[in-house]
Amino acid sequence: MLKYGILGLLRYGSMSGYEIDHIFKQSLNYFWNAQTSQIYRELSTLEKNGWIRRQTIEQNGRPDKNICTITKEGKAQLEQWLQSPAIDMSVRSATLMKVFFMGQQSNEQKTAYFKTLQDQYRHALENLEHASQSILRHTDGNEQEARCWQMTLDFGRQYMQLYIRWSQQCIEQIQKEENQ
Repeated sequence: MLKYGILGLLRYGSMSGYEIDHIFKQSLNYFWNAQTSQIYRELSTLEKNGWIRRQTIEQNGRPDKNICTITKEGKAQLEQWLQSPAIDMSVRSATLMKVFFMGQQSNEQKTAYFKTLQDQYRHALENLEHASQSILRHTDGNEQEARCWQMTLDFGRQYMQLYIRWSQQCIEQIQKEENQ
């Protein structure tokens, strides 16, 4: 999936690996995590597949800069992927794994965990609001692109709000158990 995220970004225009990494972390990272090393590895694979082309630009006093451009084949692969809908039922959540095994912890520990979780998701929600303000800048004012980016931000916002509400319900269940 990372390859399609990179191809999608390159569809906006040619970029260096550094620029791809930076934009990825400001936008896609809210719903698809990737380390810098993964992005660079994927760029190599995309180039071997002929889906991107790299051009090296020499710089004075700095390392050479590799500019990546999506190829016709890369655009075709991205378009094919965009046209194939798929239900995403995969959930990999360290949070849920921890909660699943929390039965042996004290109610105090569990409550503290959920309160910390709420705080973290509230903070992430605030960061998402900052990302919302930069949409038009990254989409060069293209309203259709901006609308699609906004849809993913709306999902992220609702997802984080869900975690905040769910954490509160868990705290209430723990408190109810204590009062019985």
